[in-house]
Amino acid sequence: MTYAKPLALAPLIALSACASTPDVPRLAPSQERFWDALSSHCGNAYEGGLASSDERDADWAGKRMVAHWADCSDTRVAIAFHVQDAGAPGGWNRSRTWIVSRTADGLRLKHDHRHEDGSEDAVTQYGGDTLSGGTPRIQDFPVDAFSIALFEREGLDASLTNVWRVEVDPAEASGARFAYQLTRRNDPTRLFRVEFDASDPVAPPPPAWGW
Repeated sequence: MTYAKPLALAPLIALSACASTPDVPRLAPSQERFWDALSSHCGNAYEGGLASSDERDADWAGKRMVAHWADCSDTRVAIAFHVQDAGAPGGWNRSRTWIVSRTADGLRLKHDHRHEDGSEDAVTQYGGDTLSGGTPRIQDFPVDAFSIALFEREGLDASLTNVWRVEVDPAEASGARFAYQLTRRNDPTRLFRVEFDASDPVAPPPPAWGW
C-alpha cells in the first residue's frame, strides 16, 4: 500500500523549518537547488532496489530497500538506508544512514554505520566533500583524507579512490527519483547503484540502529 503525499509530507514543517539564519553556510546556486530538492523529501520513505549489475554485488540483487529521510535540519539531512536481510534482526539490516551536510566549503556526504545495539561500526563516518558546484540534481563526493586513513587502517585498499554520487529530484517532480551510487577512480569497472521511486511514499520503517 502506498501513502498519499500530503500525509507523508506533513512532518516536513517540523523536521526542516529551513528558515534563513546566519549559522547556515551559503552554497553555490546549483548546490542550493540540490539541497532544496533533497530537503523536499524530509519525513518521507521510498522503496527501491539494486540498479547496477556488478557481480561483486550479487548478494544485493532482488532485496527490498527503503530510503527514509529520518532527520532533517537547516544544515543536515539524514537518510536511513534499510535493506531486507533474512539474517538480520527482524529481517532487515538497519545499520546504514547517509548524512548530507552543508559546510562552509559546500556539501559533505558521510556514512554512519552502526550495530544493532547502536554502537558505531569500526568503519563509519567515511565519505567526502563536493569539489565543484555539481548540478541541481547530481552531486559527487570524492573520498576525503579522513576516509582514506580509515580505509588504510582497516585494510580496505580498494576503497581509497571511492567517489560517491547522490541524485535527487524534487518531491513535487513528476516521476521523481532518488539514487545513491559508488564508483572508483582506479577501477572503471566498479559500479554500485541503488535507485528509489521518490514519487510514491511508503510507510516509514523503524529507526535505523543507533537513531
